[in-house]
Amino acid sequence: MVLRNSYWLLVIGCWLLVSCSIDKEKEKNNLVFRYNEHSNISSLDPAFAKNQANIWVVNQLFTGLVQLNDSLLVKPDIAKGWTISKDGKTYTFLLRNDVKFHKHQLFGTDSTRAVKASDFEYSFNRLLDANLAAPGGWVLQNVADFKAKNDSVFVINLKQPFPPFLGLLSMKYCSVVPKEIVEYYGSEFRSNPIGTGPFKFKLWVENTKLVLRKNENYYEKQNGIQLPFLEAVAITFLPDKQSEFLQFVQGNLDLLNSIDPSYKDDILTTKGTLQPRYADKVKMQSGAYLNTEYLGILMDGDATLVHSKLIRQAVNYGFDRVKMIQYLRNGIGTPAINGFIPKGLPSFNNLKGYTYQPEKAKNLIKTYKLETGNTQPAITISTNSQYVDLCEYMQRELQNIGLEVIIDVIPPSTLKQSKASGKLSIFRASWIADYPDAENYLSLFYSRNFAPNGPNYMHFSNPQFDAWYEESITTTVDEKRYMLYQKMDSLVMAEAPVIPLYYDEAIRFTQKNITGLGINPINLLSLKRVRKE
Repeated sequence: MVLRNSYWLLVIGCWLLVSCSIDKEKEKNNLVFRYNEHSNISSLDPAFAKNQANIWVVNQLFTGLVQLNDSLLVKPDIAKGWTISKDGKTYTFLLRNDVKFHKHQLFGTDSTRAVKASDFEYSFNRLLDANLAAPGGWVLQNVADFKAKNDSVFVINLKQPFPPFLGLLSMKYCSVVPKEIVEYYGSEFRSNPIGTGPFKFKLWVENTKLVLRKNENYYEKQNGIQLPFLEAVAITFLPDKQSEFLQFVQGNLDLLNSIDPSYKDDILTTKGTLQPRYADKVKMQSGAYLNTEYLGILMDGDATLVHSKLIRQAVNYGFDRVKMIQYLRNGIGTPAINGFIPKGLPSFNNLKGYTYQPEKAKNLIKTYKLETGNTQPAITISTNSQYVDLCEYMQRELQNIGLEVIIDVIPPSTLKQSKASGKLSIFRASWIADYPDAENYLSLFYSRNFAPNGPNYMHFSNPQFDAWYEESITTTVDEKRYMLYQKMDSLVMAEAPVIPLYYDEAIRFTQKNITGLGINPINLLSLKRVRKE
């Protein structure tokens, strides 16, 4: 009898042990955050974090001196504080002493080491190294020099005051990397990243799957609890957005970022709200996104028709942006009737820009015909296939005011190259902020930034604009700088080298059990505070 009882106690004990092990494994699996990156990822090296796909994953692996919160305010990160000299040119950062790199055998006995100011000196020099050819070197173009004063003090001197500089330092290009690891791997550091972020690298099968694991030594806490809350992040690379959507609907992905025309009507109503069948299964977050969608006009090209301000203004007045957003974008986005600077920035300009005024547009076309003798004016809009619906809508609208529109659909790579080389008279484009300051948008109209050496694809040149721009980048008082930004924005709208279409909106769909994700105007993915319940 005793043996029999012992046998059953042993069986029950084994069952409980296995059951407990299964429950723990299930709990770990439930703490894995899954998303798909259809654009693929080219590098895990922060020096090459040039697009959203790379930036999102690099943001989990690396950190820098400062970071942005969801309101785009600059907050401490590895630098626990800083001072700025009275002349606005010297930035002195005091570093935390509890930040360690992810574990690696090259660090020796402890398999890790603390971050020092000299690591930032190395990381910044690496960013400027011509042999590396990192696309982010421009971030430091206004920097005269930088130096580690000691292990905990890092000093940066600017050539001239540049108020948006702290925002620039929040970019992933400026992340800290360890010299001994980078030099050991060389170019293969792209697939063997060692950083200081909330997650550490585990596995990357390119074009198939990328896995990150929780960094047990991460330094940030929330309410006394160490971050991150998740155990892991798993990223897949399905190239087809429809397949991505189906995986999300089936519960195999925790996040769906943005809206694609292939499924927008399935998940959203025409008013931009969730379809009733998803209301109990999915959460939707939306907010301002620092992206202006626009048509650019080459001001000095061969197509002389668009040299006329009458034509440029007629196009701006000649189509209904409100109707365009409602029916072609399911209400996602804001009609761009207030200038080029988008919503989400403190210097957003509430000026009265171009609203739908068809009679005014017709009169502008009529005046142009009388002045030039051209009775059949026609323009060509170059775009890629993703925006054909918008351009065809404009084509129909502008024909009603007496302007013929030809649509030229070309591959994205060709569009990009032709736009930079000045081969297109009117081109569809977008500008997503690199850092949270309107200077980033206004630099597109500064005459010294002519493409291909800068972002002024329109070849717009105006002496008054240039004078205000040069004054603004040396003005340290925010209110005065914002006033200059708004003057420049108003001037650009009056001259009309661009046709603003809409200010984009960041939109995210998550499963109901995801909390703490947040949303921000640069659509940066931060997973360190996310819980999966």
